[in-house]
Amino acid sequence: MLKLPAVKVAAVQASPVFLDTDATIDKVCRLIDEAAGQGAALIAFPEVFVSAYPYWNWIMSPVEGSPWFDKLARSAIELPGPEIHRVAQAAKRHGVHVVLGVNERSRTGIGTLYNTLVFIGPDGKILGRHRKLIPTWAEKLTWANGDGSSLRVYDTAIGPLGGLACGENTNTLARFSLLAQGELLHVASYISLPVAPPDYDMAEAIKVRAMAHCFEGKVFTVVSCSTISDEIINAFTPTHPQAEQLLRRKNSAWSGVIGPDGRVIGEPLIDDEGIVYAEVDLSKCIQPRQMHDITGHYNRFDVFDLRVNRRSQQPTQFSDAGSPSLDYDEGFESVTAQANGSRSSQGSIS
Repeated sequence: MLKLPAVKVAAVQASPVFLDTDATIDKVCRLIDEAAGQGAALIAFPEVFVSAYPYWNWIMSPVEGSPWFDKLARSAIELPGPEIHRVAQAAKRHGVHVVLGVNERSRTGIGTLYNTLVFIGPDGKILGRHRKLIPTWAEKLTWANGDGSSLRVYDTAIGPLGGLACGENTNTLARFSLLAQGELLHVASYISLPVAPPDYDMAEAIKVRAMAHCFEGKVFTVVSCSTISDEIINAFTPTHPQAEQLLRRKNSAWSGVIGPDGRVIGEPLIDDEGIVYAEVDLSKCIQPRQMHDITGHYNRFDVFDLRVNRRSQQPTQFSDAGSPSLDYDEGFESVTAQANGSRSSQGSIS
């Protein structure tokens, strides 16, 4: 008989310690402790929570923002690495799943950054990562494109788990590719974006996107959005006084949980820091699919044909016949140790 889990999930809405990686990791671990103490089996964190979103792209010229990019690149982390190891140990200590947004620095290109979601299991091992497929609007000044290799759903004790970052939750084909892999529990990570056009309600937009994915796919979505602290605002106002007004606009952050009927479960958070909790019963994903199962009987695969390139994109390929080799995807997906044994398996950090 099919048995689907019912679990408690947590959506963190908070601000990082701006551009302070170690202090932000401390905050992540504290929030894991807090949410796990409330019985959460899944704890979702905002987009690039470690440890800054590039707000300067929206309030400065590219030249003015370049020194801030330098700061961000220096504070970014590599995967795996000591910072994510601390988070994984906290997840293992409590036996919880964690999805965390980070600025990931390429191991071979110190000026190449990715907007990355890291999926961590309750055993303290990295399940995988997802690099945002394409940065949104002004974000193109900061992050490189991800690739299809990270469009994956993870088979976990709390159900088939997937996730996307911010604007790519509007990418219909990206969402469909996760649903087609059996996703039932989706994490949507966001940042507070008060610098949107004047008639754009960011909080409402975040909610609508998640409701659309849930209703179309008959899944649960955990939405985690960051907030903007006084520390962030004060970093920009000495040179750009307009940052004060731009970054304090209300209705810019929304965190909560949405069910497979497209309805919000419990009370969401708007703008304020905190943690949203909700009970999620994946068995409730079954009945709605009798009407619309868009990756099953409610589709025409003889008419529509979606093909996803999941090959990892690399800058070059080396062939060194007869010498020890290290094969890896940016030091993460698959590793064979060098003859001296200096590198161990990248998939496990427990």
